[in-house]
Amino acid sequence: MIRSGVSSLQRAAIALVRWFDSAAGEVPAESEEHRVDWLRVVPLVALHLACVAVVVVGWSPLAVLVAVALYLVRMFAITGFYHRYFSHRTFRTSRFFQFAFALLGASSVQRGPLWWAAHHRLHHARSDQPADVHSPRQHGFAWSHIGWLTSESNFRTRAEMVPDLARYPELRFLDRFDTLVPVALAALLFGLGEHLAVAAPALGTNGPQLLVWGFFISTVVLLHATLTVNSLAHVIGRRRYETRDDSRNSLLIALLTLGEGWHNNHHYYPGSTRQGFRWWEIDATWIALVVLSWFGIVSDLTPVPDHVRLAGAT
Repeated sequence: MIRSGVSSLQRAAIALVRWFDSAAGEVPAESEEHRVDWLRVVPLVALHLACVAVVVVGWSPLAVLVAVALYLVRMFAITGFYHRYFSHRTFRTSRFFQFAFALLGASSVQRGPLWWAAHHRLHHARSDQPADVHSPRQHGFAWSHIGWLTSESNFRTRAEMVPDLARYPELRFLDRFDTLVPVALAALLFGLGEHLAVAAPALGTNGPQLLVWGFFISTVVLLHATLTVNSLAHVIGRRRYETRDDSRNSLLIALLTLGEGWHNNHHYYPGSTRQGFRWWEIDATWIALVVLSWFGIVSDLTPVPDHVRLAGAT
């Protein structure tokens, strides 16, 4: 629903345009209604259904390797930059690398950097309260995992939550045209596969195969792994710190998401770049950011303060 005076045909037309331009039309304010905007989420459904094409295109070692590599690189762009940099500002980087990693994050089909960061900042302000749109406690597991993404009321970018990011026109561009980068990645993978089918037939791959494995399968697994932090990380695991929400620490989720599974740690002290507060809490994103700092790509990583470690020493 956009306005009561707008016809069903007009609403459908706006939903179609929003596949390419997220600023099209007037988007309603937040609502607790669990109403799926089916026309707008057709691309999301198609993304999942396209994975079935694997039975037709088959597999090759190269295709699987590309899928895994793109999963890891894009997961790092989400965890290290969409989350720890854009949402929480826990370290610094140059404008060039800010855009470069925003570009990688945008290829993950998780919307633009402004939308992602604004939503996440709201999540921390409302975690597991009625207004938290993906709280398992409030809305059930299925809605907290992926249902909330299908609601029109969660579509708009809350620019007022990210004024520090909205001042960059290149980030606003990525946010507005949030399907542009994923489509470009899909086309690149298809073109690369077709080239290799001719130039290096011994690799056993082609355009459709690299597209299915490198884009569709890799992206769907990446999406659901990321979403487990919203859903599973508030249901399973241990609670080291007493927080007002249900956040928990889970090694399994940490391994899937390069360190985001130490969710109770993060909700207790979101200002730290590192989320694995103990030496044995594997946080691959933190390690990668430390390596990038050696080359001057990032700087001023925020450590875990001693008083925070001591608070959870039991």
